[in-house]
Amino acid sequence: MGKDNIIKSMLPETVSMTPKGFIADELNPKQFADCHVLFFDNILEISSSDIAGLEGYGEFNDDCKTEYGTCREFLIDTFSEDKEGYWYNWREMFETTVLDRGFVEKYLGEMKDRIDYCEGKRYLVNNNTFFEIMITDGKTTVGFPDWSRSGICDFLLDFAIMDLNKPYLHIPELFVEYCKKRDIVIPDFKERFLCMAYYKGIDTLRWHASIDDTESCMSIMKSVSQLKDRIYAL
Repeated sequence: MGKDNIIKSMLPETVSMTPKGFIADELNPKQFADCHVLFFDNILEISSSDIAGLEGYGEFNDDCKTEYGTCREFLIDTFSEDKEGYWYNWREMFETTVLDRGFVEKYLGEMKDRIDYCEGKRYLVNNNTFFEIMITDGKTTVGFPDWSRSGICDFLLDFAIMDLNKPYLHIPELFVEYCKKRDIVIPDFKERFLCMAYYKGIDTLRWHASIDDTESCMSIMKSVSQLKDRIYAL
């Protein structure tokens, strides 16, 4: 059974891998505000998937297996310099790109300080909830056609990615209100959200630095640096 079929077998029937509609990136802020509950409902549905039999943390390989035994191993090794492939010796970018060593080290430290809050939080995550990838009709449907980065992690990762993509939509602020209305209690929400956001923020930042996308790098750095104040204000 292929990776997508394995994932499909785990997902609730309400979560679509072959959605119809338009790219969610086309929604303006008001349109998103009007239908954000659809996104939140579906991401929580993903997190409710039955992952019995799947061990560890991290992105799935082609056999839908993870590489790491703990959340700490997964997050920290993501930024290892000796990983084979695209990110081998990635810290050389401090000298050759706009990637700022001080900024990266600061927020990797912030991430590491919060990993214990996320340890033991194992859920199926899409890990690709960028608006240019999700599909919606803006009224009744939200779907997720791309599961190439999916794996096991704290489900708040999927919400953190949405906020990183479009911080002006106020994803965590809306999500806190959403949870209050539904009596959903998420232990250590603030620290878990920040941990996931710093992880994905630095990972995304180094990608944009590697392709000399200075504008995106500046935007990500601004978003990451402002996030703690936003979250602690909730």
